[in-house]
Amino acid sequence: MSVSKQLYQLQEVDLEIEANERALEQATSQLGEREAVVATRDKLAQERQHLEELKQQQHATEWEVDDLTVKLKDAEKKLYSGRITNSKELTNLQHEAKGLKGNSSQLEDKILGIMEQVERTTASITSISNELRALEDDWHHQQQELSRDMEQFKGVLSDLRQKRQLLSAGIDPQVIEVYSELKGQKRAAVVRVEQGICRGCQISLSAAELQWVRGGGLVRCSSCGRILFLA
Repeated sequence: MSVSKQLYQLQEVDLEIEANERALEQATSQLGEREAVVATRDKLAQERQHLEELKQQQHATEWEVDDLTVKLKDAEKKLYSGRITNSKELTNLQHEAKGLKGNSSQLEDKILGIMEQVERTTASITSISNELRALEDDWHHQQQELSRDMEQFKGVLSDLRQKRQLLSAGIDPQVIEVYSELKGQKRAAVVRVEQGICRGCQISLSAAELQWVRGGGLVRCSSCGRILFLA
């Protein structure tokens, strides 16, 4: 087998290795939390915190109403006891009872408003929880697929690296060095010659170059410097 063919085969393996390494790297980068899952979890936590705050507001307002109810009952008890005969004191007590009723009514309206918010927030939490469950199920499925893909890529890479080692063992180390240096500069270090044309730079080869390539030795294109391979 000519050295150019050996290098061409080596390059084919190297390209496969690079492709599988990129695929493995991409799969690895996708492992971990998805942004949509994290964002939905944060949103759910915020809604739950909001619900807790609303319930605390509701309880605090209900306690205020209870306190006003006690005060109102006490004021009405005094009003209807018949013990207060001073007109000014009676008027003040009536104003106090009226104010307590008004405050109590406002607080009850506030409680109703809070209860409506609690209902909406509870519904929102249910909706977000369902959305999160669906996202997590999808995420877990994706993670399983990625893990399987990664194992497959690792297996393929292991086989390819062994194949490369075997191919490299049959090539002169100095030739490998030339190939590696070229590959570092150009993605394709070895290119086919088709119809007398270098497929690396699309330049026609001279008759002498074609003769050398046919000889199977290590021949480089005089235009682009790549190693030429005639199938």
